Amino acid sequence: MSGDLTGIVGAYGDVGSHAARALHRAGARLRVGGRDARTAERFARSLGPGVEHRAVDFRDPAGADAFAAGLRTLVNCAGPSYAIGTRLAEAALRAEADYVDAAGDDALYARLDPRTYARAGRTAVLSAGLRPGLTGLFPRAVVREAEPALGEVRGLTVHTGVVDRFTEAAALDYLQGMADGLTRPLAAWREGGPRAGALTRRTGAELPFFDGGPGGVTVLPGLSTEDERLARALGLRHGDWYAVLCGDHVRAAFDRARSLERGEAVTALRRAALLDLADRAPSVTLVVTAEGEPDDGGGGGGGPGTLTAVLRGTGNAPLSGAVAAGTALAVGRGAVGPGRHYAADVLDAPRVLEALTGPDGPARLTWLGPGAAPFAAEEGAL
Repeated sequence: MSGDLTGIVGAYGDVGSHAARALHRAGARLRVGGRDARTAERFARSLGPGVEHRAVDFRDPAGADAFAAGLRTLVNCAGPSYAIGTRLAEAALRAEADYVDAAGDDALYARLDPRTYARAGRTAVLSAGLRPGLTGLFPRAVVREAEPALGEVRGLTVHTGVVDRFTEAAALDYLQGMADGLTRPLAAWREGGPRAGALTRRTGAELPFFDGGPGGVTVLPGLSTEDERLARALGLRHGDWYAVLCGDHVRAAFDRARSLERGEAVTALRRAALLDLADRAPSVTLVVTAEGEPDDGGGGGGGPGTLTAVLRGTGNAPLSGAVAAGTALAVGRGAVGPGRHYAADVLDAPRVLEALTGPDGPARLTWLGPGAAPFAAEEGAL
C-alpha cells in the first residue's frame, strides 16, 4: 500500500464528485476513476495537480484490482449498488485496502464475512450516504444533544423530505430496496419493537419546514431496517419515521412503481422527480424531535420534554458525498475498527454533523427547544 491514497469509483458522478471534492479539500491524496477514461482525466484536472485518474469498470475484476492496487481506502460511489454487489469490496480486500460504500444495504452487509475482515485487519463501512447513512446519524447527534436537558430519550419522530432529481442508479436501488422489503410501510416502533399498521398515510398535510405548495405534502410512514437498528441501539420505547413528499408527481410514481416493469418504473420515477423539481432548487430536509422521559416529579404538567433539530441540505448528492468523504476520513485515521459496519453505527455522529454544517458543508442546522413541539401528534396513532 502507498499509505494514504484514497480511490473513488464513480468519482465524476453526482455523489462521487462531491465526495472527491470534500476529500480533496481535506487534503487527501486521491485516485479518481470511472468507466470513461477521458472524463476521469478531465475531472482529475478540475480538482488540481497531483490527483491520479484511471478507467475502472466494476464488471471487470482485473480492472478493479488494478484500480485498487496501492490504495489505503477504496470509496465506491458508483451504482446501482445491487449490480455491483461485493465486487469492489473484494477488490479492496485483495489490495489490502479498506472499503467505504456510499450505498450498500442489508444484502451487501450479509454477504461480507466479518471474520474475513477481522483476520485481514481491514474495515468495510456501508450505507455511508444520505439514506441509509445520514438518516441514522443525524438522530443520534440530536439524542446526544438532548440527553443533558431531557434525560434519557425514549421517543423519536423523524421526517425526511427530498426534492431532487433521481439518477438512474438511485432509481434502480430504490426499486430494489422496495422489492427486498427494506421498509415496512405504515409501521412504527412501539414498546421496544416494530408494530405493523401503527400509522396512517396523509395527503394534503401542512407541516412546518416542508413546502408542498397549495396542495400540501404527502406524509408516508414507514419503518426501515436502518430505523429499526437505530431504535434498538438507542433503547427507544416509541419512534415514528415519515417520508415527506413535496410534490404530486413523485407520489403518483411511487404508487405506480410496483405495477410497472422495472425499466418503465425507473423512467416514471425520474420524470416525476424532474416535474416536482421544476422552479425549485434541490433540497433535503430532515426534522428530528427527541422526546425525554415524562416529568413524574410533581413539577406540574407531567409531559415529556422535547428537543427538535432541523437540518436543511442542498440536495441528495452533496449530502451523500459529504457523508461518504467523512466516512473515508474516519476510516483513514483509524477511528473505525476492523470488521464490516454500517456507517450510522460506528461514526461519531456529532462530528459528522459538525462537518456537514461547517463553512464548507452542504447543510445548515437549526435547534428548537427544549420544549418546542413543531408537529402535532398524528390522529389515530397508537
